[in-house]
Amino acid sequence: MIGESALLSATRYAEWMAVLRIGLGLWWVKSFAHKDLGGWLKRGSGIEWGGSVAEKHKWAFVKTGFDKVVRPHPIPMAYIVVFSELALGLGLVLGFLTPIALVAGILLNLLYLVLMIHDWAEQGQNLMMILAAVVAFGTHAWAVWSVDHLLHLFGA
Repeated sequence: MIGESALLSATRYAEWMAVLRIGLGLWWVKSFAHKDLGGWLKRGSGIEWGGSVAEKHKWAFVKTGFDKVVRPHPIPMAYIVVFSELALGLGLVLGFLTPIALVAGILLNLLYLVLMIHDWAEQGQNLMMILAAVVAFGTHAWAVWSVDHLLHLFGA
């Protein structure tokens, strides 16, 4: 039988993991909110900037991949980037489809990490977001304070 203090400790643990999940979600929302949406969505400025980084990247596959996948479709790709960040943020804050949002966030941060591998000032953010997402995923941070918990999704 689980003692009262062990149960209380487990509850606090789950709540702290939910705090981590929500904080990571707010980080993604902030990433969305600080973008100049007019520049990104109407003029493709974010994609243009990404192209300039890929152009002089030390790994040829980054430039090739960018030129084949992203550069031909700057406006749709801008929408994908911008609204992926918003969807990830809201999904994590609300705890909705949390494991999917965490995996998608890890993948997006890995893409950012590879693109910006030469800019170590930016890498701290990407690495910390990946670490937080891995911890949140591994500890089932959707177990409390989440839509997933309310709907009994993913074992919550």
